[in-house]
Amino acid sequence: MLSKKASCDSHGQDSSYFLGWEEYEKNPYDQVKNPTGIIQMGLAENQLSLDLVESWLASNPDAAGLKTNGESIFRDLALFQDYHGLPDFKKVLVEMMDKMRGNKVKLDADNLVLTAGATSANETLMFCLADPGEAILLPTPYYPGFDRDLKWRTGAEIVPIQCTSSNGFKITAAALEEAYERAQKLNLKVKGVLFTNPSNPLGTTMTVAELDHIIDFVAKNHIHIISDEVYAGTVFDTTSFVSIIEALMQRKLENTEMWNRVHVVYSLSKDFGLPGFRIGMIYSNNPAVVSAATKMSSFGLISSQTQYLLSQMLSDNKFTTKYLSENKKRLMKRKEMLVSELKNFGFACLESNAGLFCWVDMRHLLRANTFESEKELWEKVVCVVGLNISPGASCHCIEPGWFRMCFANMSEETLRVAMHRIKIGHRATMVKPVKYSPKWVRLGLSTRSLIIIFRSLVLFLIVSKCHFV
Repeated sequence: MLSKKASCDSHGQDSSYFLGWEEYEKNPYDQVKNPTGIIQMGLAENQLSLDLVESWLASNPDAAGLKTNGESIFRDLALFQDYHGLPDFKKVLVEMMDKMRGNKVKLDADNLVLTAGATSANETLMFCLADPGEAILLPTPYYPGFDRDLKWRTGAEIVPIQCTSSNGFKITAAALEEAYERAQKLNLKVKGVLFTNPSNPLGTTMTVAELDHIIDFVAKNHIHIISDEVYAGTVFDTTSFVSIIEALMQRKLENTEMWNRVHVVYSLSKDFGLPGFRIGMIYSNNPAVVSAATKMSSFGLISSQTQYLLSQMLSDNKFTTKYLSENKKRLMKRKEMLVSELKNFGFACLESNAGLFCWVDMRHLLRANTFESEKELWEKVVCVVGLNISPGASCHCIEPGWFRMCFANMSEETLRVAMHRIKIGHRATMVKPVKYSPKWVRLGLSTRSLIIIFRSLVLFLIVSKCHFV
């Protein structure tokens, strides 16, 4: 018998976002070993610039070997370290955050709390700001993992701020008010607004007007802002990204009550492609939040060895300048490749300028304007075409037919295979709807067999086509 917390269903594991991952893990694509397997396009991971990191490591063996001036510091790092984190590491992190924001802000290392990734950072902030049963407002569409990160262990609730394609899914003052009123009707006390900037899954940066709407709304209701800025270093056009802290400074709100109710989440997972290192952080000007979050961080610390290695790398200004510039160029090139190919097949994408993904409009392929039809289409894309993409419903989009496609977690060759599959799959399977049962695991043997046979034939054509390119 498990505890109520362990057995509750608010984790979100039954979301199509996670179900797609399960299907991928059963049959992962490999160019040589499994060329008909499922290609993972549901993972927002940046693999495009890891060679730059590897080159730095090869040129700096002391850092990787845990040495300073040729002398080992292994014993120092192996012993217990205070959960406040290594001062040198925190110093280079805030300097890096300043740099990514065009040095328009000046952050203080004393206001930084280290966490084991952004997942831990967001959950920790929820523990600090909201009691069980209280709510946070979150614009849609949003990252599917937030259902787990913000709700599962904290007991907090999410009330969506409903955004639409009519204005590019931008946040409006009216949408904020509507969400707040809906929370009140549900007897939920609203404690803040959380958003990702740049947006996941949209791949867009927030406008100054949107940030002003949020600041005005939060100031009026005396609540908090959590700005998740984990994609700050992926912005192709650096002039278009405005951090929430910069937005406050533009309005001269430093040293006000509002200044102490704004909190920023960041990590090295997306910009530097290091999700396995589990480097996350909270930046807050609120001493009480910093103190509480620091205490909670003891449940998810970053190893001293990791902090030392990355402090050496990030303090190399020549390397970080080159990396950030080259990484943006590579991301833009890859994004343009995906958008161009999709356009050739009749698919439109939301205009974007950041992130590791595109928000793709596939509404014209729906049997009907319903989420049931979206699910049917998504199942065909995963099970028949062999691409794991994230459906809009998993991101709580209120319009059926939008999908998130990731482009930076694979080689260019694999992306070309994926595009060939879309091209052939669009002709062979996407045009006419195929009915599936709600749960793949409940499919009858004969139905599943037919799907496997049909998919094998389609993929045989795809692989054959790729070999002739």
